[in-house]
Formats: sequence, C-alpha cells, structure tokens
Amino acid sequence: MSSCRLIPRLDIKGPNLIKGIHLEGLRIIGDPNHYAKRYYEAGADELIYIDTVASLYGRNNLTDIVNRAVQDIFIPITVGGGIRSIEDATKILRSGADKIAVNTAAVRTPQLLAELANKFGSQCIVLSVEAKKVTINSWEVYVDNGREHTGIDVVSWVQQAVKLGVGEVLLTSIDQEGTRQGFDNELIHHVSEKVQIPIIASGGMGVVEHAICPIKAGASAVAFADILHYERVTIDQIRQFLKKEGVRVRSWLQK
Repeated sequence: MSSCRLIPRLDIKGPNLIKGIHLEGLRIIGDPNHYAKRYYEAGADELIYIDTVASLYGRNNLTDIVNRAVQDIFIPITVGGGIRSIEDATKILRSGADKIAVNTAAVRTPQLLAELANKFGSQCIVLSVEAKKVTINSWEVYVDNGREHTGIDVVSWVQQAVKLGVGEVLLTSIDQEGTRQGFDNELIHHVSEKVQIPIIASGGMGVVEHAICPIKAGASAVAFADILHYERVTIDQIRQFLKKEGVRVRSWLQK
C-alpha cells in the first residue's frame, strides 16, 4: 500500500494566494510562493496550484509563479485552471509543473483527456472535480471554479474520465470547501469504490482529526488550505496524528 500524501492547496487569483468559502467570497492571503516554500520546508509531499479565474478569462496565468517556485521547491507540483489544449498543458509543464489538473475544458470536451494522456502519460493528468451534493448519494459536477452547474453525475463522470486515461482525481466538495467542518466523506467513498486510481480529497478540513476520515473513505491523499494558511495546524501535526491512527505516511526525513 502506498503512503498517504499530504498536499497543501494554493488557490490563486492574479498574483495572489486567496481563500474562500464554497469557492466564493475570496480573500487575499498573500504571496503564493512565500507560502509554498514554507509548506515545502515543513514537509509537504506535493503542492497543488489552482488558477481560480483561468477558465473565466480563457488562460492560465501561473507559469511565472511556477517558474519561480521550482527554483526553491523540489517536490511534485500540480497546476490547474484554464488548460484547454495540448499547447496549454505543454506551457505549464515546461514552466516546471509535474502534473496538470483539468476540469472545465474536460467537461466540455472529454476527448481532451485522452489527448493529454496519450501525449504526456496518465500519471501526468489529474481530473479536477468540483462536486455539489444534489440528493442522498448523488453529486453534480460544477465547472468554472464552482460557478456553473452541468447536470453531470460526479461518479459517472469520474468513471468516464478514467476510461479516457486520467491517472488521478482531485475531488473537491463545494459544500464543504472553506467551512472547516470536515470533508464530504460520503462523496469520497462513492467515487473511490468505483475507480482504482488515486483520489485527492479536498474541501473542508478544519481540525487535524478531520484528516483520517477521507483516508478511511478511500482517498490516497488529503489536500488542505485554510488550516495551513491561518496557521491553525502544521503539516507535521497532521502527519503525526495519522501515524497514531495507523495510517502509513512518509516521514519528513524521507523527503
């Protein structure tokens, strides 16, 4: 069994690290690379950068930010937002990213996922899913950073994306995101039992104890933002808690 990964998530608008609730009401936190370097030095396993307005404006503006980040950060970096073509993906990967995350463009043109996987390999392609609960055991896919609903069932969409070649899923609960009330563990369970690729749980972590539930539900990694940005807990505290709960996690010394 592979180790659980602990992944700080950095949502970006323009040059700024931001944070909101339910993907709305965004507040400026500061310089994203200042925080990224801090999290790297604190023992993060990976980092996720998401351009929150890229789909709205039709472009990803993170190349310069990532270019600067990789000068000091030597862990895998996933970058998402506004990736609509092979050319967009190539630009992001050349800036220093290890993986690309695709949401809106994939929903509108699913074949893009197959094209990206064929070009760069499945291990490089992350399906970013913004999910909102509709009924018991039913969630809908949203796009444009949670602004637009699609009528698409989350579980069915993830299954389709796996067939097209994606290698990982970043699963964000819009309902829980920014609430500090914990993850949507039912969502994670329903997706994980249908696919065999790694799932990164995102949205809702408020206390260190919340980290164990998505792992039990089937996630391979936990992404968090607010809890780190506001210094309410450290990455090492999360890691030590999971170890005590019997979860296999990498030691900071192994990085």
